[in-house]
Amino acid sequence: MKVVEDQVVEDDTCLQDDEESFFQDIDLLQKHGINVADIKKLKSVGICTVKGIQMTTRKALCNIKGLSEAKVEKIKEAAGKMLSVGFQTAFEYSAKRKHVFHITTGSQEFNKLLGGGIESMAITEAFGEFRTGKTQLSHTLCVTAQLPGEDGYSGGKVIFIDTEHTFRPDRLRDIADRFNVDHDAVLDNVLYARAYTSEHQMELLDFVAAKFHEEGGVFKLLIIDSIMALFRVDFSGRGELAERQQKLAQMLSRLQKISEEYNVAVFITNQMTADPGAGMTFQADPKKPIGGHILAHASTTRISLRKGRGEMRIAKIFDSPDMPENEATFAISGGGVTDAKE
Repeated sequence: MKVVEDQVVEDDTCLQDDEESFFQDIDLLQKHGINVADIKKLKSVGICTVKGIQMTTRKALCNIKGLSEAKVEKIKEAAGKMLSVGFQTAFEYSAKRKHVFHITTGSQEFNKLLGGGIESMAITEAFGEFRTGKTQLSHTLCVTAQLPGEDGYSGGKVIFIDTEHTFRPDRLRDIADRFNVDHDAVLDNVLYARAYTSEHQMELLDFVAAKFHEEGGVFKLLIIDSIMALFRVDFSGRGELAERQQKLAQMLSRLQKISEEYNVAVFITNQMTADPGAGMTFQADPKKPIGGHILAHASTTRISLRKGRGEMRIAKIFDSPDMPENEATFAISGGGVTDAKE
């Protein structure tokens, strides 16, 4: 089993060297006259890279305890010197996109639908009714993300934020058996957190950013199952809808920035709601994903899941910047998400 353990996560040091060039550590700001105490304050709110400063507004930085407007201006100026804030050619950007990797879903058909699997530097959202395979897909990804894959993907660790209390470590053991990897090694490489409120969910993202920075290049996937459950509980009725959507937009913006900043894949699941107005327009399916336009625009790729016959499930590309609208059939087995047997 020792060989298998080594296979699950490749040598960390080699990974870290490769990723160091991907983001600049915030400590480098010391060379530009920013003192250690101020850098510590930025780290306390999950801003650990120079790009993280560029991704944060002056207003948000001023809200950090102990940072005055003058200090924020100085920090922004120092970050500006270290980063090119201007434009780049599409050719230069395509070179950066070469860092993007794909994590296999466990099903060849499903991978083909997604153009290789769950993409890094992006938010992939899977929505569907209960029993359509959202949580099973999340559990399968916990294991497949750790396995070396195509195009030189080395495998890495996973962070799982659970809002519905559906995470089961024993399920990971069953899936690990299918891929012949060591149970303990697989469980060791998944960091789990249970979120109890939408505020707690947001606070956990500060920890996530700090962890991704601390172990640069080691973490490859962040899973939130599900993104909207706690927002549904904490904000009720139309009176609180505007506030809910604003808080949700901030969280999704944070997720998008984390995925780009640290080159990780973000996979979120979402619930459905009955659409009362759908009956008037004679839609075939009167249900829609919750979260409204804010969630729809924030997700890079949206996948609709629905139940088929028996253990069969159908995935459909609902929205994607580069994949055509299409469907794929997969199955849920004891070993997680797998190809459907005809």
